[in-house]
Amino acid sequence: MTQTPLANREHIAIFGNTNAGKSSLFNMILNQDAAIVSEKHGTTTDPVIRAMELIPFGPIALIDTAGINDKTVLGDVRTKKTQQILSRTDFALYLAPCNAFDNSDYAEFLKGLEDFQIEHILIFTKTDLVSAQELEALKSAWPKAVFTSINDLESILSLKERLSTELAKGQKEESILGDLLPEGSTVLMVVPCDSEAPKGRLILPQVQLIRDCLDNGFKVAVSRELELAEMLQNLKQVDLVVTDSQAFKLVSEIVPTDIKLCSFSILFGRHKGDIGEYIKGAAAIGRLKPDAKIAITEGCTHNHTHEDIGQVKIPNWLRSKAGEALSFDFYAGHDFPEHPEEYDLVVQCGGCMQNRRAILHRINLCKKVGVPITNYGILIAEINGILQRSTELFK
Repeated sequence: MTQTPLANREHIAIFGNTNAGKSSLFNMILNQDAAIVSEKHGTTTDPVIRAMELIPFGPIALIDTAGINDKTVLGDVRTKKTQQILSRTDFALYLAPCNAFDNSDYAEFLKGLEDFQIEHILIFTKTDLVSAQELEALKSAWPKAVFTSINDLESILSLKERLSTELAKGQKEESILGDLLPEGSTVLMVVPCDSEAPKGRLILPQVQLIRDCLDNGFKVAVSRELELAEMLQNLKQVDLVVTDSQAFKLVSEIVPTDIKLCSFSILFGRHKGDIGEYIKGAAAIGRLKPDAKIAITEGCTHNHTHEDIGQVKIPNWLRSKAGEALSFDFYAGHDFPEHPEEYDLVVQCGGCMQNRRAILHRINLCKKVGVPITNYGILIAEINGILQRSTELFK
């Protein structure tokens, strides 16, 4: 990988009323014209996201959103999209123009941040449009706020420095495998090369796990399932085998029981979500009624084939367990059931293309309405009767 994927970056979202200067500040922080700027209300429609390096903090994803006070019919759609951004926001910037600050709107926005437990910075914009006395009054009333103007580069640099400091306070170095194995361990990765595998490259979870192993001083070997038995014989020591979930059954039959076994999806389920909740959700598979309704949610969008894991294989495996009358709804990207209580089970992918906050939000939505949620790897392990073995690594 030449750069940090969006899913692994802190997501910083800019919120505020229409014409608060969100897109202008977005461009100034990025130091490029990534968002359209206009005096016309409602210029920003869909959220705009860009990757950048925030010095000295590191890689972030910066998001520009539509105004949250647009009361038009189209504005309601824009506002809903902006609210959805909260579910994947790690840190928020709330913008208010110095000459049009609405304290009630700000207070209302803070309630939403509390629901999602998101930290924020209050930023006053357009400081050049008010008198010195008015500016001092605002600074006195809001001592923790940041004051900016797009005509004052120093104010933008000060904001970036403050943001970097705030992000560093809550930064956690989270490893996929680093806390599960001792340094010097050997990890054997099983990577099938079927029609779902992209030609000429590894997929993101495989690349990320290789890098994580190297960062933690692990030795890494890679094999197809066809050469797995030979690889196990040739390697002096193997502490963990990590396989693509689709090959779980075959791999589990080849790997000796004294070697730990897991899958990419299960590891990412722990890294990005709540592995305990996923395991609990897998118990619902055995209780599914023939007319059960299931939501399958996948974080990325891609072409589907006859071997597609989410749209073909998992539905077929579940129907073999509970009956052909099972019904399925499929969600891709950032889409998620608006009413998860309508489903008997929600199945989430590994989540390599989504940030941890977005996945945890989905899990919490299901918990609130009492709907079991699991993920691809946990489900496949449960169906193949190897869930206990596949999660021993975490014990």
